[in-house]
Amino acid sequence: MKRKAWKILGLALAVFVTTGCGGALTGSAHPEVALSAWTAYWDMERGLAEFRGLKKRLGSVVYFAASFDANDHLTVPPEVAAARETQREKGGPKAFLSFVNDVTLKNGQTIEKDTVVLRRVLQSDESTDKHIAEMVALARAGAYDGIELDYERVFKDAPEIKEKFLDFTYRLSKAAIAENLALRIVLEPSVPFDAGFCRGPEYVVMLYNLYGTHSGPGPKADRAFIEKTLDKMKALPENRAVAFSTGGCRWEKQGLMGQTGKGTFIDQAEAEALRDKYRATAKRDADSAVLSFDYEAEGKAYTVWYADSETLNAWIATAANRGIKGVSLWRLGGNVGITEVK
Repeated sequence: MKRKAWKILGLALAVFVTTGCGGALTGSAHPEVALSAWTAYWDMERGLAEFRGLKKRLGSVVYFAASFDANDHLTVPPEVAAARETQREKGGPKAFLSFVNDVTLKNGQTIEKDTVVLRRVLQSDESTDKHIAEMVALARAGAYDGIELDYERVFKDAPEIKEKFLDFTYRLSKAAIAENLALRIVLEPSVPFDAGFCRGPEYVVMLYNLYGTHSGPGPKADRAFIEKTLDKMKALPENRAVAFSTGGCRWEKQGLMGQTGKGTFIDQAEAEALRDKYRATAKRDADSAVLSFDYEAEGKAYTVWYADSETLNAWIATAANRGIKGVSLWRLGGNVGITEVK
């Protein structure tokens, strides 16, 4: 009996070592979440097609995105304006206009996540209020229900304007309330959540890019990353939400030692087309629920990691079972079975 008991204990320990204390990450039962999704100007046709199939499940849709021109004025891409015009309807999901700190120069070049422009528009109370008035005017002109603030790299690249940025969010929150507009503020997972954010807005933390174009192969999110970030998010005001990313990344293997070169983002449809074309077999990672496979083409070797609806459901369940009530998906377009997301 003792030998049998030790054998059973040994098997149990082996399972623990293999899967971890939580077992494989799966889309288990979870409290209901309010679901939102982005649709981007450069892929609006596919995004709207998926939106129409998913809109009964969505609480809101975010049109991405207004940005800065060379004169520090905000502009809305024509694709966004046209899409919003065709999707106005009573009783549908709430519509948000997203604002990003990208700048399009006069020569057509785009500077992404630019904090220099933020230093200028937030340099004084007057310039900040002028900037907010411009945001509200664009939201009103497009008959949006709310504003999404998605200004990135502030705390990383421009810590000297941190206080001005926080003051800006307070002012923007007051203006949104006065104009009966909802407000979402998107934050990177590296942001210090205890910085002093105001109550009122919904704070959406990006739970992705754990691995990506900046790294070697791996999932955009896994259990440890999600749970660690959720713990840190407790420092935020109560209206907390998260965002997960669809699609994945492809890395080329280089050199005799099999090093990986810079990755490129691909959507789920592209990943599965590669899988089928090269007859690869995808395997699901236990700690992230993400699929991966290897293939060779034209003498080069590649590794692909990507998410499907089962992955998204596993991530959503992980967050929902830890108290998160709002989940956003980046983004619509290029997904397979997106209507299976729960």
